[in-house]
Amino acid sequence: MKTLLETTDSFGVLPHLVALSIAYILALPIGWNRERAERSAGLRTFPLVALATCGIVQATEGILNGHPEGTARIIEGLMTGMGFIGGGAILKEGGSVRGTATASSLWATGATGAAVGLGSYDVAVVISLFTFLTLWLLVPFKEEGGKEDEKGVKSHSEG
Repeated sequence: MKTLLETTDSFGVLPHLVALSIAYILALPIGWNRERAERSAGLRTFPLVALATCGIVQATEGILNGHPEGTARIIEGLMTGMGFIGGGAILKEGGSVRGTATASSLWATGATGAAVGLGSYDVAVVISLFTFLTLWLLVPFKEEGGKEDEKGVKSHSEG
């Protein structure tokens, strides 16, 4: 068992601080977009999701080094958990469903954090950029008011 002194000698904060900061920063525009749209998750939630997923990947890298199966299981658990969190953002109100864009954005933000944690900064930047651009640029193409089904009930598929 390591003593406290031995533990503090291997306390390398800087590499983790850089990666965690990058994950946090990459999630800010997505959180800002959701905050502006007054969605259930926003400016605080998205950076925390990226920070946590990146942190979990980085925290487990020492014990998983050289074991890709273990890393795959960690990523699988993170992405399953992101699906669960995203599911909480989806609301069904009568015949309409809201929150699917926020839910998928949470999932993408989790993927961004995991990619940073794995050192795939290029992938993380692309995921973050495409997520933000999708939320921002495709709004005009979204049908306002939703679609009516054969019973005349309006439904929304995004939000």
